[in-house]
Amino acid sequence: MKIKLQYIICFLAGMTLLASCKYDNYSPPSSKLTGAILYKGDSINVSYNNVAFQLWQTGFGKLTPINVTVDQNGSYSALLFNGDYKLVFPAGQGPFISLIDPKTNSDTMLVHVQGNTNMGIQVLPYYMIMNPQFSVSDSTVNATCKLEKIITDSLAQDIQSVSLYLSKTLFDDSRTSVSTTNINGSDIADMNNIALSATIPAMTPTQHYIFARIGVKINNVEDMIFSPVVKLEY
Repeated sequence: MKIKLQYIICFLAGMTLLASCKYDNYSPPSSKLTGAILYKGDSINVSYNNVAFQLWQTGFGKLTPINVTVDQNGSYSALLFNGDYKLVFPAGQGPFISLIDPKTNSDTMLVHVQGNTNMGIQVLPYYMIMNPQFSVSDSTVNATCKLEKIITDSLAQDIQSVSLYLSKTLFDDSRTSVSTTNINGSDIADMNNIALSATIPAMTPTQHYIFARIGVKINNVEDMIFSPVVKLEY
């Protein structure tokens, strides 16, 4: 009886070890979901690491979201298992509102991932920054743009401020700016003709280039919308 019991214990231990090995050898996710947040084909530029959406996949135990951060140029990338996901922007994320998906009749999108998959996520921004132009004169950066109000119904919001940010690096917003100029929304006389100027400060170590972009803060919306970052040499 003692010998049989030892065999049973050894057998159970072996099965546990085998299961553990199978678990340890479980293949990691290898399919890449990439794309951008878009409005009519144009990327929605935001602050880096500030805007994210969630992917939900059922059938794998506890249901928890996969958080995907949007890059400042509006692009995103996530490494996933093949399968079906539900995509949703949490409340308050982004300078836009989500569109109603006809398949779900809600702002939840259905996403099918099979191998490397590219998908643009269409949204409705409150405003778009059109035709941003930048130039350098001596130690001053001059910028112009046009602001187009996209949402004009009961969900519309006014502009709180428009800002020109100058940064030493490609990551350019209020957190990294070395020189900023602001215009209050109430002081904007013509949204078709916005002009801002900011002085390039002395920098250590010395560099002969600066990164610039325009940002728009919208009333009652946490995240700003931006123009693409440009590198200016002087």
